[in-house]
Amino acid sequence: MRVAVLEEPGSFVVEERDKPAPGSDEVVVEIGQVGICGSDVHYYEHGRIGDYVVESPLILGHESAGEVVSVGENAEGDFDVGDRVTLEPGVPCRRCAHCKRGEYNLCPDVTFMATPPDDGAFAEFVAWPADFAYRLPDSVSTREGALCEPLSVGIHAARRGDVGVGDSVLVSGCGPIGLLAMEAAKAAGATEVFISDVVPEKLALAEERGADATIDVSETDLAGAVSDRTDGAGVDVVIEASGAVPAIRTTIDAVRRGGTVVLVGLAQDAEIPLDTGDIIDNELDFHGSFRYQNTYPAAIQLLADGAVDVEGIVDFEMTLTDVDAAFERAKESGTVKGMISVPE
Repeated sequence: MRVAVLEEPGSFVVEERDKPAPGSDEVVVEIGQVGICGSDVHYYEHGRIGDYVVESPLILGHESAGEVVSVGENAEGDFDVGDRVTLEPGVPCRRCAHCKRGEYNLCPDVTFMATPPDDGAFAEFVAWPADFAYRLPDSVSTREGALCEPLSVGIHAARRGDVGVGDSVLVSGCGPIGLLAMEAAKAAGATEVFISDVVPEKLALAEERGADATIDVSETDLAGAVSDRTDGAGVDVVIEASGAVPAIRTTIDAVRRGGTVVLVGLAQDAEIPLDTGDIIDNELDFHGSFRYQNTYPAAIQLLADGAVDVEGIVDFEMTLTDVDAAFERAKESGTVKGMISVPE
């Protein structure tokens, strides 16, 4: 089978490897589409993300969906050959305290696609535990199925913020996660969702996708703009998805007293000074949001119901053969989401 291997920063090689056979609890999936995530681009550019370093050739890609072509003996009855599925890319140990509490996204021994040293889904076939494969209804395309992964990040962030009916929400950042967090917040019942960025094209896309207000923070003070739109109160929830230091600092000023801030975006500098006096005096709740847990069924249902549009964030789709060109395009500031189509 063909796979695209990152051999060194800035260089993929498409090579042949053996097609996998399913383990007893696995399915083998012929991959259809794979999304290009910001983390993939970071590995492509720099060969590392923090402590995760690409020390040997690595197959990237963790936003994937395709068709089941073989089924392990213990997964028979759960899946049939020909089922279209999306793959949740993180498989936890299922034994640690976090897993037993249901916080499997915090498992320290998770196997996560395209995170060194674990290979990802830029491959014609992937063997994966059946417990982390989810059947797609006929109304959901494999392209949509692949994007259940970034949608899951948005759903988890909205859940971490306890977004509910009637809430006002500010989403900082119009990348894939920000745009899908906006839609997840609306699906959870938020009635006003504002979104900010510095790229006019991305703000225009957010407006087309239903943002109640867009804020260009290259021209406008974010906290002031939110204050104007909330009669000085601030929003109930801020979901920070940009990782930009000024945006993270502004979350305190944009959220209402007693409100909630959810940090999703990873800043280049992990340590950022925040005014703890404001946090205490205003009794703010700060939450980190790491990947997701138990979100894939909800993501699939939202897509089946037409409540969320994931395909609308896709700027382009290219083949596995053209993976280098696809990543160069994904690096462009105006690009929101690129996809790799594995079949030629």
